[in-house]
Amino acid sequence: MLEGNAVIITVALNGGAQMSRDGAIVPTQPAELGEAAARCYEAGAALVHVHARDREGRNSGDPTIYSEIIREIRARCPILIQTTNGIGMRRDPVTGNLQWPNDSERLGLLNIEPAQDLFGIAGGSADFYNPEGGYPAEIPFVNSPELLKATIKAVYERGSAVEFEVVEASSLHRLLRYANDGLFDRERDNVWLLHGGGFGATPAVARNVIFNIDEGQRLFPNAIWGITATGREMFRFVTLGMAMGCDVVRVGFEDGVHLPDGTVAAHNHEMVAAAARIAELYGARPATVEQARARFRLQG
Repeated sequence: MLEGNAVIITVALNGGAQMSRDGAIVPTQPAELGEAAARCYEAGAALVHVHARDREGRNSGDPTIYSEIIREIRARCPILIQTTNGIGMRRDPVTGNLQWPNDSERLGLLNIEPAQDLFGIAGGSADFYNPEGGYPAEIPFVNSPELLKATIKAVYERGSAVEFEVVEASSLHRLLRYANDGLFDRERDNVWLLHGGGFGATPAVARNVIFNIDEGQRLFPNAIWGITATGREMFRFVTLGMAMGCDVVRVGFEDGVHLPDGTVAAHNHEMVAAAARIAELYGARPATVEQARARFRLQG
């Protein structure tokens, strides 16, 4: 954990496909995301992860919507803002099939104004399947080498950090290869690894994610590392991460709507409060925005 036994609580407010259900109220519009972010900040979150939706609540890659979201959040609180790079799947208006956005659209989100604080990208391609997050059909999620390399280069050049979502160890070895090729220094202390379970073919099994955590620390010894999971496994993995001394935990409606006791949260900040209570069991506390900014080595 960070200095002072603090842990960064990240909250993924909405995702690309999650909709209000079972009593959970998922924010989709910029003002709603601003209000949700402020409540999460008050509950102990230092970072929000956001996806844009159009007026009908459908997944969107429109940079102007992201700009509006960032303004709405910053008007209410100082929480750090991370935008997705995955954007998420959308339905083809003709065929009705689910499709991923192309690389050009995804790279366009690196240049939003006002700029987000932090970035994220999956560390490798995967068969994506997350019914708890609104993705009931398994579909290939491609992260091309060109996309990943361009993202790493752009983010590090601007003095920020990119979260590499890791669902299997092959992603770590892919990143190591890029580091060995000179794209970035594997010893840098803001390499950021988010280990997850329950995404696609990767089960929410502790021994699987523990192997990935250990492998990540072996290959990137100074890395920031975090943990998350989908659905009802989310808080079991949050607890696992806290017990192992993680730097970051991620909760929020993007990946599920259930609290540790199995009840449905009405709002994201209830999940943040639950994560803070788990941290307290381990003598830890939520990191401040200032602590998170320093750990991610953000400039400006």
